[in-house]
Amino acid sequence: MNLETARWRKSSSSGSESACVEVALVPGAVAIRDTKNRDAGILLVNASAWRALTAYTSPASL
Repeated sequence: MNLETARWRKSSSSGSESACVEVALVPGAVAIRDTKNRDAGILLVNASAWRALTAYTSPASL
């Protein structure tokens, strides 16, 4: 999968911090990378796994 044109974003609650992760929506998956070490690699998870993770970690579920 070519991620050169992926539109990476980080949480707005991160502010100017660089100690966070960035995500990019790609066909059928979500790509995740470390903001402070973008060359370290990318984790790809399928869309349903991403939805489950974000539902589990949302403030409403905590």
